[in-house]
Amino acid sequence: MRFSFILLAGGNSNRFKSDLPKPYHKIGKKTLIELSLDKIRKFKEIEKIIIIYNKKHLRFLKKIDLKNIKIINGGKTRQQSTIIALSYLKKQNVTTKVLIHDAARPNFSNELIKKILFESKKNRVVIPTLKIQDALKKKNNKKKYSNLERKNFFLTQTPQCFILKDILYFHKKNKYQDDDMSLINNFDKLKLIKGEKRNFKITDKHDFNLLKSIYKSNLKVGIGFDVHRLVKDRQLFLGGIKIPSKLGTLGHSDGDPVLHAIIDAILGACQMGDIGEKFSDKNKIFKNISSTFLLKVIIKQIQEKNYEVNNLDVNIITQSPKLKKFKKKIINNISSLCKIPLENINIKAKTTEKLGVIGKEKAIATEVIVSIIKYD
Repeated sequence: MRFSFILLAGGNSNRFKSDLPKPYHKIGKKTLIELSLDKIRKFKEIEKIIIIYNKKHLRFLKKIDLKNIKIINGGKTRQQSTIIALSYLKKQNVTTKVLIHDAARPNFSNELIKKILFESKKNRVVIPTLKIQDALKKKNNKKKYSNLERKNFFLTQTPQCFILKDILYFHKKNKYQDDDMSLINNFDKLKLIKGEKRNFKITDKHDFNLLKSIYKSNLKVGIGFDVHRLVKDRQLFLGGIKIPSKLGTLGHSDGDPVLHAIIDAILGACQMGDIGEKFSDKNKIFKNISSTFLLKVIIKQIQEKNYEVNNLDVNIITQSPKLKKFKKKIINNISSLCKIPLENINIKAKTTEKLGVIGKEKAIATEVIVSIIKYD
């Protein structure tokens, strides 16, 4: 018995409401597509993997490791896309059975796939299902409803497993509703197995955030601090934004104390050393370099280790200039650099009541506390 796996990722993700298509959103450093692929690639029984994609999303798909995977442009509907994939497999004449799965369900377990493969040896169709636990009602009209016996109903999930020639035949013959099982609900040797609550469908941002919370393994915290002398004939950069000022920061790089403190806080939370170890002031390469560039490097490095910035709290300590009208720009820039929502960043402008070197406008300092999420 030879298996293939069809991953359907050809939709428009309209309900997700994002410029980035839903299958290409990431949990840690993995897209939803990759979360499914990583699990399926472990099964030697599955000899061929097909991804059905939306041609408008090809540039996102090409960023994924597609080794030994066949990609096929899908149709206008889920059924059309499925028929395209099944027809391709039939022409290859190498597959007996096929698992059809939605890219929007990346959180299935290896145990579920094992169960599906095992049950498919003696059943023509294998469908994972869940019992309905909530009260079930039917709306009859605007003012009336009826109570339904929930024991008579169940939910279906993917992947669903079929004999290739059977499911292709029924796709061409019957009217499609919500899933592939809807085409053959009277089929003999149909096996319903217990699905998984964790294998829920990602439809909107709330579902995606719920999945992210499942993948979080722990929360780490880091502290950053930086101070720079204020001098003439230097520019002042705070949070990557150029601030009009009669004085600028003295430093080997552009001397941005906000981004430097953020970098140190992130490195501390991830146990990756400090900014001096990463970007030594003895190295001419970093002379006058933009701190924006340095933070981008660090964000890329932590993503490779499956870390993600969660939130930032920033104190900018300066007597002058006043920062009230620049705070929004700084927050917007940090949000873009750290790839986190605006609401996860807080900036406070503080003075020292004209005390010390900061109060005398001879220096500017920044304190940062960051929380970092580590994903499994």
